[in-house]
Amino acid sequence: MMDCKKALTETAGDLEGAIDWLRAKGAAKAAKRAQKSANEGTIGSYVHFDNRTAVIVELNCETDFVAKTDDFQGLAKEIALHVASQAPISVSPEDVPEDVVARERKVYEEQVKEQGKPDDIAAKIVEGKLKKFFKETTLLAQPFVKNPDQTIGELITAISAKTGEKIEVARFMRFRVGE
Repeated sequence: MMDCKKALTETAGDLEGAIDWLRAKGAAKAAKRAQKSANEGTIGSYVHFDNRTAVIVELNCETDFVAKTDDFQGLAKEIALHVASQAPISVSPEDVPEDVVARERKVYEEQVKEQGKPDDIAAKIVEGKLKKFFKETTLLAQPFVKNPDQTIGELITAISAKTGEKIEVARFMRFRVGE
């Protein structure tokens, strides 16, 4: 209640501005909790309607109280659905295997070389292509399949701000018949 009053005071009574202020404050609180350990959680799962794709996601938080909430359980299911649809290769860019990054870098360097770009420009182009690769293939950077204006990382941050706890995707596994 006090946060609502302070938000309205800070924004001179602007309701939309107050909502944005509260959302920003919630994200800041979530960032402060980033160093906390997340040892509780749940397993989210999704089986596609054609029974040819299935996903299991381990979603962690700080307490079992939050792990049992509908928001947290729903987030686990939404992330599992997203993984089934978008097939990310890892949770974050840091988790992408080095051999995959090296292979992609080599392909991009060859593409730029074929275009005849100068070396200093070529390096920037390759880095830009790698950033795009990570955005397209890592879970936290991908646009959420149900709301492309929001990434999975932003979705997790929003729920984390709402629950007041650190939330993280520990791992996921995607199964597809024939793969």
